[in-house]
Amino acid sequence: MKKIFTIGTALLFFLQSVNIHFNDLIEMGNFFEHYQFHIDEYGDDLSVFVSKHYGNLKASHSEKHQEEQQEHEQLPFQHQSQCSQLMAFVIEPEPYFQSNSEVPLDSASNFHYQVSYSPIWGDGPFQPPKQA
Repeated sequence: MKKIFTIGTALLFFLQSVNIHFNDLIEMGNFFEHYQFHIDEYGDDLSVFVSKHYGNLKASHSEKHQEEQQEHEQLPFQHQSQCSQLMAFVIEPEPYFQSNSEVPLDSASNFHYQVSYSPIWGDGPFQPPKQA
C-alpha cells in the first residue's frame, strides 16, 4: 500500500510539473476520436494533426473549419495557465543593519581541551563484553 501511495504521489507531482491536469487525461478519448476523424477526412498524420490543433497551423485550421469548433474545445491541453511572479529589487545606499563588531584576531591561543567522558557504571558487572 505504501508503494502504491508513493508512486501515485510521485506521478501526481510529475504531471503537475509538466502542466498536465486530470481533465486532460480524461479527454484523451476525444483526442484519439478527433485524430481518427482527421485521418479519414483529410488524410493527416499525427504531426500535421498536432500542428493543426496545437501548433503553427492552429489559426488557419480554426478559420477554415468553424463547424468543428465544438470538437476542438473538447480536446485536451486547451487550458490556459499563467504564472505571474512579482520580483522587487530594493537598492539602498546604506544597509538596514550595520554591524560595528569585528572579529578579533588573537595570536595567543587560550584553547584547552579536557576529556569529559567518564564511565557511568564504573567497573561494575554491567560492562560490555571484552575480547578474549
